[in-house]
Amino acid sequence: MTAATHSTLFPQVPASADAVLDGLDPEQREVATALSGPVCVLAGAGTGKTRAITHRIAYGVRSGMLQPSSVLAVTFTNRAAGEMRGRLRQLGAGGVQARTFHSAALRQLQYFWPKAVGGELPRLVDRKVQIVAEAAARCRVRLDRNELRDVTGEIEWAKVTQTVPEDYPAAAAKSGREVPRDPAEIAGVYGTYEQLKRERGLIDFEDVLLLTVGVLQDRHDIADTVRRQYQHFVVDEYQDVSPLQQRLLELWLGDRDNLCVVGDASQTIYSFTGATPDHLLNFRTRHPHATVVKLVRDYRSTPEVVHLANGLLSQARGRAAESRLELVSQRGPGPQPVYGEYADEPAEAEGTARRVRELIDSGVPASEIAILYRINAQSEVYEQALADAGVPYQLRGAERFFERPEVREAGLLLRGAARAGGHSDPQLADAEDVPSQVRAVLSTRGWTPEPPAGSGAVRDRWESLAALVRLAEDFVRARPDATLGDLVAELDERASAQHAPTVEGVTLASLHAAKGLEWDAVFLVGLTEGMLPITYAKTDEQVEEERRLLYVGVTRARVHLSLSWALSRAPGGRPSRRPTRFLNGLRPGSAAPRPGSPAAGGRGGVERGGARKRRGSARCRVCGRTLTDAGEIKLMRCEDCPSELDEGLYERLRDWRAEQARQLGQPAFCVFTDKTLLAIAEAVPGTEAELVCISGVGGRKLDRFGADVLALCAGKEPTSADVSPDTSEESPEK
Repeated sequence: MTAATHSTLFPQVPASADAVLDGLDPEQREVATALSGPVCVLAGAGTGKTRAITHRIAYGVRSGMLQPSSVLAVTFTNRAAGEMRGRLRQLGAGGVQARTFHSAALRQLQYFWPKAVGGELPRLVDRKVQIVAEAAARCRVRLDRNELRDVTGEIEWAKVTQTVPEDYPAAAAKSGREVPRDPAEIAGVYGTYEQLKRERGLIDFEDVLLLTVGVLQDRHDIADTVRRQYQHFVVDEYQDVSPLQQRLLELWLGDRDNLCVVGDASQTIYSFTGATPDHLLNFRTRHPHATVVKLVRDYRSTPEVVHLANGLLSQARGRAAESRLELVSQRGPGPQPVYGEYADEPAEAEGTARRVRELIDSGVPASEIAILYRINAQSEVYEQALADAGVPYQLRGAERFFERPEVREAGLLLRGAARAGGHSDPQLADAEDVPSQVRAVLSTRGWTPEPPAGSGAVRDRWESLAALVRLAEDFVRARPDATLGDLVAELDERASAQHAPTVEGVTLASLHAAKGLEWDAVFLVGLTEGMLPITYAKTDEQVEEERRLLYVGVTRARVHLSLSWALSRAPGGRPSRRPTRFLNGLRPGSAAPRPGSPAAGGRGGVERGGARKRRGSARCRVCGRTLTDAGEIKLMRCEDCPSELDEGLYERLRDWRAEQARQLGQPAFCVFTDKTLLAIAEAVPGTEAELVCISGVGGRKLDRFGADVLALCAGKEPTSADVSPDTSEESPEK
């Protein structure tokens, strides 16, 4: 072998199956050696989850327990799938299929389509937005470019949540979505879009999953062929699966349980696309005998960064928070996170650029530094500050500010208005100064004094135009005698300076685009109320997702972490902004945080399904948590877990109980307690066997009240059999 073969570019393949396990920590080794039955890996940020699952697959293959061709590993991005394949090759486990959900489904669909349907698979649409535009025109619904993108996004959401066009309005309302147009209009466009595809023999990205699900459901022979091929499944980023992806996974599995899932509910930040952590949180409920391994040893970040990350989640609430993991850094100490409060946004950007320059001068590579913000419209002021400081940068997941279509269009309009002159342009007739002229011009393209409701392309467009309005206000404040032509020249200079060829430099990215990445130094900027959480995060769950977004940002940093905010937008502005509530009790001088949801065991370790069975123990049928409260045990769910209560039945049961109690001359709880009535109204039993399984319904009460209760559950009138007092009643818990 040459020396190069031993370099980090060409690592040696482990000599044996046991050698594959070398270097794994105890929990990672548990993952790698748990090769049978359902396995759930709860993996915190930076804990080596990809290492654990690739070594699991490689150990199974190298030990002969798994055939490479029988394993299917699925994840969510081509980059992640490629990384997994590369690691498996380095571990001597080539031949394992590691793909995205869509790639795996498309491969199967192409192979089985001739047998299942006949002919060739319909052509895959390159850009569905063009067909959505045609559908809108056919429905006589006028959509601008940004509304078109948002409506397309709604159609995608509907399809991954398996919502048909006629059900879209109700589904959108139930999920609390901020829709870009009237839901009935979107449903009409959605239905016409589907019709156009059928007419032209086309399928889209979501159809790949839908059609694969349809083929596997309808053709048992094909499903059996797939199941004979793939017998072991690994799913990465399981907190991000959609209902449609989960259904496909269930069809791949059939009645088997050789499944390993990996995820972290605290990193669920894509719910707007249909992703849900429910499948991860409910895994133990669906698979009671599953082995659960918790990875909490953080190899990425210093103890100082990890302490802040843990502090953020300690304030969290909701189901995801109950399963949070408390990370334990495995690195040596580093610098404390730096908190920066600035008078205004330009000062914040300049201070950030100055600190970036200091880090680069101290030896930190520019490519190991990132500036992360909540929305892409925030990038412009940082692009300018870095350019002024001579710091190279690159944008990730977004166009450069001056290359965005709405900004380019606005520039053309402003240039035309400047050439025409304010007096000869009717729309500028009443504009007294340059900012007024800019507002007048941009109002024709969607700018308004108040932002639009909700998120999406319309909001992104407004943010870009609003940034131009603010830039005009700042420019005139610095140059009171400036004209509209001067402003246009300034915009041209800025655009020209930032159109330089892309170089290796500091990364500018939104928090969403930063998921899955890491840097030595991270700057989290613009951390004010209204930006994080964003103003349109209204519900408790939406606010909690914003908290998780900040958590993802914090955990991108290896060593250096800076968090900053500005008290006002522009120089001289009123300092009315407040730092994000998520830092309360964590940043110096702030009030102590409110307690969050109790964690269901944040420490690392292994829980084996069989070992947890205890006499008399009960688990929540929704989230799987062990129940200890008598009332919760009676309901078989946590008090705050979602209920499937039939409210009408519950009221009928209460009225019936009151009459029984009156006849008995005893308190109502002597018939059934409130919790037992709730449990009955949630379960809606149809037989005596189902009724007697409910806690609080014993043999005596079944004999005395069973017929009445079952009649009420069936929507009938009770027979009101004769009752007599009974002294062996339940305790009156509420």
